[in-house]
Amino acid sequence: MENNSHAHALFGPEELRVQLNWMVRSKICRGIAKGLAFLHEESKLKIIHRDIKTTNILLDKDFVAKISDFRIAKLHEGHQTHIITKIAGTT
Repeated sequence: MENNSHAHALFGPEELRVQLNWMVRSKICRGIAKGLAFLHEESKLKIIHRDIKTTNILLDKDFVAKISDFRIAKLHEGHQTHIITKIAGTT
């Protein structure tokens, strides 16, 4: 991706960090929320990502957020009625 990861934009080497104004930050947050809403509600396969963090959010040239790294994602089965409370993400 042209602008690397959200983590790189926020916490990368100072000379390579991207200056994100509040409008761009808000756009990134809305993009992440829309992506998660799509995965959870709108896609045919209901996907629970389980590892959302800045390193797993890629930013294109227009700072549109793209969710990546689905290694520990789970498919949600609609008939399940219980909640798993085990921590699953990575650091």
